[in-house]
Amino acid sequence: MKYVSTRGAAPVLTFEEAMLTGLARDGGLYVPETIPELSADDIRAMSGASYEEIAFKVMRPFVGDTFTDEEFKGCITRAYAGFGHTTRAPLVQLAPNHFLMELFHGPTLAFKDFAMQLIGQMFELALKRSGKRVTIVGATSGDTGSAAIEAFRGLDAVDVFILYPHGRVSEVQRRQMTTPTESNVHAIAMDGDFDDCQARLKDMFNDFEFRDGVGLAGVNSINWARVLAQVVYYFSTAVSLGAPDRKVSFTVPTGNFGDIFAGFIAKQMGLPIERLIIATNQNDILHRCMETAAYTKSGVKPSISPSMDIEVSSNFERALFFAHDQDGTAIKGLMDDLAANGSFTISGNAMGALQQHYDSGMLDEAGTAAMITRALNETGEVLCPHSAIGVAVAENHIGDTPMITLATAHPAKFPDAVEAATGERPSLPPRMADLFEREERVTRAPNDLKALQDIVRERLSS
Repeated sequence: MKYVSTRGAAPVLTFEEAMLTGLARDGGLYVPETIPELSADDIRAMSGASYEEIAFKVMRPFVGDTFTDEEFKGCITRAYAGFGHTTRAPLVQLAPNHFLMELFHGPTLAFKDFAMQLIGQMFELALKRSGKRVTIVGATSGDTGSAAIEAFRGLDAVDVFILYPHGRVSEVQRRQMTTPTESNVHAIAMDGDFDDCQARLKDMFNDFEFRDGVGLAGVNSINWARVLAQVVYYFSTAVSLGAPDRKVSFTVPTGNFGDIFAGFIAKQMGLPIERLIIATNQNDILHRCMETAAYTKSGVKPSISPSMDIEVSSNFERALFFAHDQDGTAIKGLMDDLAANGSFTISGNAMGALQQHYDSGMLDEAGTAAMITRALNETGEVLCPHSAIGVAVAENHIGDTPMITLATAHPAKFPDAVEAATGERPSLPPRMADLFEREERVTRAPNDLKALQDIVRERLSS
């Protein structure tokens, strides 16, 4: 299995190389050269299997010879051993034909744990084998950072630096990043919004002298391994509702497009997904693009669903790559337009290709709060703001096909928003009960590439 860049000018890599590299050297994102397909019988055989067994069957074709079967099975087993639910991604029925997939039973209470816990295991195995050391730098709108820190804290061959937008994450999200005591963990509160953090991260990757000098690796959803791990729960839930003999649809609250793009990969592999519904908050650039074919930045507005406060949606580039028949030159042109003008327009053919798979919807702040209240009153479910957006958008797209909405985070990660909507403050699980008592350790930094690079170099040399 080989991996190519969405912009067509970077070296072709193996799975291990793509995983440890993150962003391609031409600025693009790695995707598999071909997508393996599973037969209906292959999918049918997943019925009754454990999450770990399904994970192995789904991901094994993408890994190539990077790991032996036993090594890869070991990584998967260790990755999910710390989850708080035996089925890992359980389903709850909300209404006729509407189901909620709970993705918040991992160690940091968010869907990012599904990928990050596995990546931590794969990185550790690959680095031990090679004797190399890497510096992971990530940007987060809230959940990726804590999941990465949880996965890599204390590992000998890795230093982890997480950039998050100062004042724009929830207190629980912040404390999950700033309270770990391990010396290889570094939380950086950067001035600006998530798009600024993501831009500086990409600047670091595109500074090849710095990148090579510190052994830079990335675990944002720019990393293909992140997307791959998220493909699995599309299979596990669809099979539990009757796939491949019954179609399903998914609604995904998303800002950076990685989680819903994983659904596209599952569909390309043969999972009978009818529609993939993009659910956005008031920062609705993806919804506007699906409506008009114009991807136009208009400024990020802080919201009660901060993990979706994003305008430069990195993984949308992967979707565009497939919509343009894997034409790297076309994608480079679009990304150059976005960098220069803050916008691009998708051609008719490519837009038609996107609309074959995706629908979209948005929910504003008032609607989000109202959905949290209504969900509690009508179903007894306490939803985080992101999950509430997904549920509300899904309701506008439910037909004869079962709809599965992804619940991306535990409500206790956003207690202020949930309490304002319901009058009840959600509690953290017992293992996190002392989170607000732990000492924080954080570095404040400007939105400046050199200042950030200096922080990384200084910490690595100390």
